[in-house]
Amino acid sequence: MTVTVTKDNFENEVLKSEKPVLVEFWAAWCGPCKMMSPIVDQMSEEHPEIKVCKINSDEQPELSAKFNILSIPTVIAFKDGKMVNQSVGVAPKDRLVAMFS
Repeated sequence: MTVTVTKDNFENEVLKSEKPVLVEFWAAWCGPCKMMSPIVDQMSEEHPEIKVCKINSDEQPELSAKFNILSIPTVIAFKDGKMVNQSVGVAPKDRLVAMFS
């Protein structure tokens, strides 16, 4: 299950998560994001040890600015509240999982 994240719940859902967190920045109008969404959803189902979150860049400009999101989809891996990896563009699921190793 993916979690929708906003500036109001970002700290609790991402930074204070006990699990590693994968955050996808996306937008409804973005073609590559539509290709990436099922990959991220599938990862959420197949890897329960990783929390998967989505942030709508258009609705959360503060978070997009905070992480310098210039292109979407952008996926960021967090461990223990710290950003550990980042990938821009459509990526296969194995690359997303590898972001945590």
